[in-house]
Amino acid sequence: MAENYKFRDAAKFLYEAHRNRDKFIPLPNHLSPSNIIEAYRIQDFYHELTSGDNGDLIGYKIALTSETMQQMVGFGHPCSGALFSKGRFHSPSSVNSTNYVRLGAECEIAVTIGEDIPGGNGPYDENSIAKFIKSLTPALELIEDRDAEYSNLYFMDVIADNTWNAGIVLGPEITNVSQLELTSSIGVMSINDNVIDQGTGGDVLGHPFKALAWLANHMIEREKPLLRDMIIMTGSIVKTKFLNKGDQVKYDFEGLGSVYLSVD
Repeated sequence: MAENYKFRDAAKFLYEAHRNRDKFIPLPNHLSPSNIIEAYRIQDFYHELTSGDNGDLIGYKIALTSETMQQMVGFGHPCSGALFSKGRFHSPSSVNSTNYVRLGAECEIAVTIGEDIPGGNGPYDENSIAKFIKSLTPALELIEDRDAEYSNLYFMDVIADNTWNAGIVLGPEITNVSQLELTSSIGVMSINDNVIDQGTGGDVLGHPFKALAWLANHMIEREKPLLRDMIIMTGSIVKTKFLNKGDQVKYDFEGLGSVYLSVD
């Protein structure tokens, strides 16, 4: 199909831009997705191109689950990207600043799926999705926006670019999921011992499990159902914070624990 050539060419454009460490620019008009379905088609081809560099698929991220993040990028709808094995780190961890054009971090709750989520029982909601959760983890998402300009951002291009995921840093794994009150619990982000921002679990579509249900339904529609042991990043409770060499980052979520990241 001619459309597939367009999507492959768009994915190749993104792949080469990352390899060359180019500043983020919109996809050329003839390659840019005209709707969200096309954006995900390009993302799929981009995943194919990067699979050798990034390793195995280990889960998915949900972007723009909070009003603060939607306002930041000017796009009022959640969206998804993939997570890969070579971008998985465990706290405390460090990353090299020279590996990124512009490194950002977001504060999230990660979910580990305990069993395959079948499509036939959906659509899922906050309550029906809970039984599929094995554990929760406080986590930082690493963002590579390649120094993008946010004032006139066409977010379909960002979706095509795997929603800018550059890795995750996972904290302690908590299994007593049913005993946690996440909606009003507070997560605090500190950089170099200074509190920078904070949010609550309720900032993520009202509850992180609502975000997980959205993703489960979304991926079933895309015929990519969520599977056992996948890691799901449920969305940031704070705006993206950009990091510099020497920064020491701490993210602490009430009842879950802390995550530590150093930028070398």
